[in-house]
Amino acid sequence: MAKENEDWTKPVERKGRLTVVLALATLISAFGSSFQYGYNVAVVNSPSVFMKQFYNTTYMGRYSRPMEDNFLTLLWSLSVSMYPLGGFFGSLMVAPLVNKLGRKGTLLFNNIFSIVPAVMMGVSEIAKSYEIIIVARVIVGICAGLSSNVVPMYLGELSPKNLRGALGIVPQLFITVGILSAQVLGIRNILGNSTGWPLMLGLTGVPAAIELLLLPFFPESPRYMLIQKGDEKTAKAALQRLRGWEDVEEELEEMRLEEQSERAEGRLSVLSLLSQRSLRWQLVSIIIMNMGQQLSGVNAIYYYADSIYASAGVKENDIQYVTVGTGAVNVFMTIAAVFVVEASGRRLLLLCGFGICCAACVVLTIALNFQETVTWMPYISIACVIVYVIGHAIGPSPIPYVVTTEMFRQSARPAAFMVAGSVHWLSNFTVGLIFPFLEAGLGSYSFIIFSVICLVTLVYIWLVVPETKSKTFLEISQMFAKRNKVEIKLGDGDLPLKETKESLEGVLTVTSF
Repeated sequence: MAKENEDWTKPVERKGRLTVVLALATLISAFGSSFQYGYNVAVVNSPSVFMKQFYNTTYMGRYSRPMEDNFLTLLWSLSVSMYPLGGFFGSLMVAPLVNKLGRKGTLLFNNIFSIVPAVMMGVSEIAKSYEIIIVARVIVGICAGLSSNVVPMYLGELSPKNLRGALGIVPQLFITVGILSAQVLGIRNILGNSTGWPLMLGLTGVPAAIELLLLPFFPESPRYMLIQKGDEKTAKAALQRLRGWEDVEEELEEMRLEEQSERAEGRLSVLSLLSQRSLRWQLVSIIIMNMGQQLSGVNAIYYYADSIYASAGVKENDIQYVTVGTGAVNVFMTIAAVFVVEASGRRLLLLCGFGICCAACVVLTIALNFQETVTWMPYISIACVIVYVIGHAIGPSPIPYVVTTEMFRQSARPAAFMVAGSVHWLSNFTVGLIFPFLEAGLGSYSFIIFSVICLVTLVYIWLVVPETKSKTFLEISQMFAKRNKVEIKLGDGDLPLKETKESLEGVLTVTSF
């Protein structure tokens, strides 16, 4: 009997490994989709002076008079802010597309929203039209809104549970690499000049074309194929390719159990997700974390960075190189998060990250107020910017995507990502819209508001969010059951999945207390 139990539990203890297929699927999807999100965040920053000159010259050619400053400011604000607005629209498309086309299918379809605007922005100068740039920024924003949600979902469903956190951070890593790439290309001697900016904007289509060519050779999400399509044969073949071994029965049985519960619950829409008592605290948690991620002041820090560097005595022409250095720190710390997330856990990285950002904002407020009177204070300001970037890179930036994947089962995951993505992009848009007014009214004291937001988010995570590393999706549902005041039963015996084979014959049910 002991021997039988040992044989039954042995497959459960087998840890997934990073196979060539899994690694390449991760890299191609992250480079083809997530990279573009970061690239298009930063691509308009360096050549902004030359793009504004193009707007003014085009207007002068049409109307034989210079553009008014207020109108130029409005057009430039639209060029920047239409990107997060497009991201919000893209987030609204997540659930219907991933349910209809699958995770991989949605990523392939999404390349339309990258290649088309890339061509539009690339020919904007030849066409003498700044309107094309504004429209293209909306479309490429849709691409970012979809990719920022679908890539973490796809990788989370491809990954074994012991690698889910590390691979879930890879999309954020490529977002930071995209930002850094745009900063490097934006150096005046490369493409950040009067002749190179159209090419710089158009290069966003290159990763999309590579993904379009290569991703079809990699598997669709096995969970999607089995649970939502009922195609167990394709799901098994995909798992065997991804895991690198033939015996994938244990994972398939966990999916079958989830499939049985899906039949009872059906696929959840956003409205039904909002009314599900068993998912109440999961939903609140992803909303708080995504709001905290964007309202924590990360965009404001980058906005202030150039003036902070200038006040510290950095020459105007050298600021672009210091900015690239800050971007490199961001990439390096995100790489570090990839390697430590499975050892440290998600919760600790979130707590440390928001704590560091909170402290950095407080010290930065003090430093900015005294940097005119204390000679060494500008260097403290620079240190605060770097420390803030480090804190955000290890927790608030990458972890919310990982946790959103882990907190929801198959039927609820698309709707959950749709909610999380909408909150993410609306918060991003709000900060971009409101911060200039905050900065004008409060000056450096605006960072106190960001420190309070970081602190509130930290306290919520400390009190509510559990550790999810190395847990199955069903085990995580059980962890939230008590707080949601429901009872999660795995089959007839209410036993953990790995303890009884017979429990896989039953149906997962949710009972309110």
